[in-house]
Amino acid sequence: MLHTYHLTREHCLNAGPEESSPESIAKALWLDLVDPSDEERTLVEELHRQTLPDTEDVGEIEASARSYRDEAGGLRVHSMFLHHVEDRPRNTTVAFTLTGNQLITLREREIPAFRLLRMRAKRQRGLVLDGVGILLALFEIKIDDLADTLEEVYKGLEHTSNLVLEENDSPIESAIDELARHEDTNGKVRLCLMDTQRALTFLLRHGKLNPDHAEHARELLRDIESLLPHNSFVFDKVNFLMDAAQGFINIEQNQIIKTFSIAAVVFLPPTLVASAYGMNFEFMPELDWVLGYPWAIGLMILSGIAPYWYFKRKGWM
Repeated sequence: MLHTYHLTREHCLNAGPEESSPESIAKALWLDLVDPSDEERTLVEELHRQTLPDTEDVGEIEASARSYRDEAGGLRVHSMFLHHVEDRPRNTTVAFTLTGNQLITLREREIPAFRLLRMRAKRQRGLVLDGVGILLALFEIKIDDLADTLEEVYKGLEHTSNLVLEENDSPIESAIDELARHEDTNGKVRLCLMDTQRALTFLLRHGKLNPDHAEHARELLRDIESLLPHNSFVFDKVNFLMDAAQGFINIEQNQIIKTFSIAAVVFLPPTLVASAYGMNFEFMPELDWVLGYPWAIGLMILSGIAPYWYFKRKGWM
């Protein structure tokens, strides 16, 4: 799908016609391609005389493949955006191409940050005036979303912390599952923050930004630097709770093993007595006793009670 957006006289961003013509594409301030067809890709490439990146190229993690200046003099920046796909967090890489005053974005699916920017730019005058402004506005929305995600993860950890450390009857296995989800989300947030930090640094060094855009980019970098320690704190808390949960599981398992060990020791002497009197030797004095059977039963009970009483006195059970 190919969407075009134009700057109005009131300095607002309006969507172009659904079927974009070559004239509309050439005059658009922002070209947004969402899983484009081959015809749409070809149309944009022919008008701009440059090749759009493939899906495999967008996912490259090398610095030289994610931020560079192309042969035509435009800037290429690939950056990750965190969003939910089927209720699970996922990082989707978006390819940005800055050619003069125009911004081209290429991605494989819809991302909420783009929809939010379109809504704001349509109503707020002067929010975006050029391609670089759109790019920085998208980064600002992304950083705000990442900050909100970190807050949600921390609130989730507070609930998980109660399950692990305070509630005695809570299922530890479910707490570990929650911790794994929080760790996965927090890891994706960190990856997205570091990727955005690298993209903004590249823009400051090679983007030839005007003073306003440069100051905006520096503010975004300061926001990222303030979020990274919080992100590290969440990692530490997740690791602490994971170690605590695993420790409680080990304690519970040890308690079960301890119970079985004590039971084995308690029943060992009665078993020994029963084995001794179960032997079929001809000369066993107790076989002729009238009280032989009560004697054996009493001896087995006494030999079972004695170690149990001893363990209780020592505090081993």
